[in-house]
Amino acid sequence: MIDENAFLDAIFKAIDEHRLTLPTLPEVALRVRDAVESENSTAQQIANIVATDAALSARLLQVANSPLYRGRNPIDNLQMAVARLGTRLVRSLVVSLIMQQIFQATCDILDKRFRQLWEESVQIAAISRVLAQNIKHLDREQAMLAGLIHNIGALPVLTMAEHSPELISDQEELDRVIEALSPKIGKRILEDWDFPESLIKVPAHFQDLGYDGGTQADYVDVVLVARLQTALGNDHSLTNEDWGTIPAFAKVGLEPEINVVDIEGVEEEMKEVEVMFLA
Repeated sequence: MIDENAFLDAIFKAIDEHRLTLPTLPEVALRVRDAVESENSTAQQIANIVATDAALSARLLQVANSPLYRGRNPIDNLQMAVARLGTRLVRSLVVSLIMQQIFQATCDILDKRFRQLWEESVQIAAISRVLAQNIKHLDREQAMLAGLIHNIGALPVLTMAEHSPELISDQEELDRVIEALSPKIGKRILEDWDFPESLIKVPAHFQDLGYDGGTQADYVDVVLVARLQTALGNDHSLTNEDWGTIPAFAKVGLEPEINVVDIEGVEEEMKEVEVMFLA
């Protein structure tokens, strides 16, 4: 059995030494974040930052012309893409590229797990976006970002697992280590990336079904409910919990027995989000 504390220390050391990041993409993300948070930044200024990364530029144009966001006329320049998508969505797309491109596996087994993890995160992000639309004080694009990054702490575990034959050969043990370490690592990563506290709390608490951060719903509540929704219809252990005792449902405004996908128009919107991030 893996020593979780030793494994956690090894991952934090790798993060400190920047061995789990690609310098260019986090820098782009940092600059986009600063521009988004600045009241004086224009769409052109943000577009100029995005233009320094070819992959991100292509991704923004692709999404701006996707069914979820396209207008009457196609867009072929970054300034118009930023204006159409909005700054928060641009930041979400930057983070999605970071997560997809920074953490690369070199063996087939772990590569499959990376893809599975990303697909699960996108599904939770899509549901989070839908749930936040009816909560006035939350932003739906920020909720989508919360869904994308909720399990970001699992990615370094998978990366480091490449150097641990014991983990690669034992999927149950790998799952156990991911579940145990992801919250602490995810919190650390978002702190290092200077994310707002409202998002740092998401990876730290997304597994805590008893989480209660106050009288109003926050992004942890939204992601908690979205994650539970993905367990409906299968034999996931989460379905064995008493959802009626989970505070997040009442704050999000969803009855525990309701499947959000059954609400008219929701499934189509979720599919468009999934296509956007899984393309």
